Amino acid sequence: MMNTTVNAEKVAQTLTDGERSFEALAQEHNLDDNKIKSVLTKYLQEQELKPFQAELIQMQKYLEETNRRMIILFEGRDAAGKGGTIRSVTRYMNEKHYRVIAMGKPTDEQRSQWFFQKYVSQFPCGGEVAMFDRSWYNRAMVEPVFGFCSDEEYKNFMKGVVGFEKDLVRQGTILVKLYFSVTKDMQKKRFDRRKNDPLRQWKLSEVDVQAQERWNDFDKVKYEMLRNTHTAAAPWTVIRSTNKHLARLNALKAILNAVDYEVGNPELDFVTDDNVVLSGARELDLMGMEKQRKKKKKPAQAV
Repeated sequence: MMNTTVNAEKVAQTLTDGERSFEALAQEHNLDDNKIKSVLTKYLQEQELKPFQAELIQMQKYLEETNRRMIILFEGRDAAGKGGTIRSVTRYMNEKHYRVIAMGKPTDEQRSQWFFQKYVSQFPCGGEVAMFDRSWYNRAMVEPVFGFCSDEEYKNFMKGVVGFEKDLVRQGTILVKLYFSVTKDMQKKRFDRRKNDPLRQWKLSEVDVQAQERWNDFDKVKYEMLRNTHTAAAPWTVIRSTNKHLARLNALKAILNAVDYEVGNPELDFVTDDNVVLSGARELDLMGMEKQRKKKKKPAQAV
């Protein structure tokens, strides 16, 4: 307790030193120029997000006043930046009117139910936003890759999900589907950081460890998911998330652009960055072209 008191008094004294406060704190925490630059960059990035985070509060007010429901899906590979973006979205929102849902392994009872039932039970009421940190699209991505569902279950999902989402939208729910796309190299870099950082090790699971080995398998199911479920009623928005800050900033804009609310600050630029945000259709085109390039590179087999 004594050390805590002494440190608190030391910091308090440092903060009253006027012009010396920054230098004293930097020296106390061994901050070199690179660390100081990193801290300042993070601060400025947070400041850049704040006007849009304030708009999310305005958006919430609109949903409450109109009794509208909103669902936001955060999908993508492991370490694609979904969790960090969700924290940026919810940081200043009214916690009484939003929920973040991260479904665990299904129980025996849930396995016996209609597949969508466990998700429907978490859907928002009027004036509420429900954010799914991974959603029913587990059945389209993770489950088939790791054998957690049968081929029949996968096919039934792909046949039924479009109608399911169309009904949701037709009945007044605002549905936003975000897919966070990360490169293989960046995913590995983030996994390595998780291994070595005691504050992040809990994020690393056995499924994560295999994600790099099964990269091409995920590519295949991602392509099929976009091809079958990117619709006019419920389109996918793909967000390049190699740069976490730009991914978060543009995700905020994409969410705000999905709701016809009264903008609080009309001077803000709500246009998303074309280098960061793509439509599901555009991502399909790019993936299709990449598949063609890979085919051409393969050596011809002897007949």
